[in-house]
Amino acid sequence: MADLLLELLSEEIPSGMQLQAAADLKKLTVSGFLKFGLSFESIGAFATPRRLTLTVTGLATQTQSIKEKRRGPRVGAPDIALEGFIRSLGIKKSELFKRLEKKGEFFFAQVESPSHPAAHVISETVSSSIINFPWRKSMRWGNGNLKWIRPLHSIVCILTDSGRHQIVPLEVDGVISGNTSYGHRFMAPEGFEVHSFEDYERKLKSAKVILDSDKRSEIIWNQATNLAFAQGLEVVKDQELLDEISGLVEWPVALLGKIDNKFLNLPKEVLQVSMREHQKFFSVIEPTSSKICSYVAVANIETQDNGEAIIRSNGRVLKARLTDAEFFWKNDLDFIKHNGFKGMRAKLEEVTFHYKLGSQSARVSRLVQLAEKM
Repeated sequence: MADLLLELLSEEIPSGMQLQAAADLKKLTVSGFLKFGLSFESIGAFATPRRLTLTVTGLATQTQSIKEKRRGPRVGAPDIALEGFIRSLGIKKSELFKRLEKKGEFFFAQVESPSHPAAHVISETVSSSIINFPWRKSMRWGNGNLKWIRPLHSIVCILTDSGRHQIVPLEVDGVISGNTSYGHRFMAPEGFEVHSFEDYERKLKSAKVILDSDKRSEIIWNQATNLAFAQGLEVVKDQELLDEISGLVEWPVALLGKIDNKFLNLPKEVLQVSMREHQKFFSVIEPTSSKICSYVAVANIETQDNGEAIIRSNGRVLKARLTDAEFFWKNDLDFIKHNGFKGMRAKLEEVTFHYKLGSQSARVSRLVQLAEKM
């Protein structure tokens, strides 16, 4: 029995596409192996911002040859139908035999699917999976024809059996498979050879890459909560944001920053939405008042100054974001003061929801009626 390691290294994959891409790669691989009759014990898929990885254990070293009977046209059918059947199977007419069935007498052929080495099946399956990958959006680059989410840089494809490994040969749009992977883009960009999945995962960690997205999420949350706890604060739980940030970093480093005092009187929702949507920051609250006073940013790099420059830069950007938020908040309050909520609602007449469904005001009216009925 053998084990397979596959890594597709590219430019950064959008966070929201990574887990689905890993699942799609797994599905395509399983389908390809089943098509050829290559058995295996288990398969696992992983994703980071720059790579999709697959590990398959307990692979058979080759497929089993399969003999099966194929039914052709009815005896007495036009010659062109019989010729097409013979041509599709690549056999001679003398190899056909007749058999009587309930619906009449038919021509049959004995067809044997030959055994294939595992490397052959893997090469065919992986090449087809890459070329036909179901990205929601894809791109071409350079002079190549491959459609991929971002430029594809390298393919690691190795088969390990009894401690020995071999590179499974394949080429997709000029990218040739090998056994060289690469670590963190900035902290460990040098290439390194891998010989198995265990060797690969261990060397990746040494090269500042956490392969498992669940482990990255756990590290992010533990770092964030520990930073806040040390200051007597609490991080607002946000699983969706945690999942998104896990797809943005390969080596998470949480950093605690403070919000400028001039913005602390803004509503909690205004602060939280501004930091979450624009900056991907976790909100940090004072437990006694439940007011947001700080934030946790997650960097993708360790720095000599322990992230001080990153926090300063984030603080400047956040100040600009919150200045905008403060302006719109005060502007809405002033409008309501002079025009009331009816005046604000009237402005919805000026905003089109859908050209066939009317304005936002009409949409709100429908929602009110539905809510009352429900």
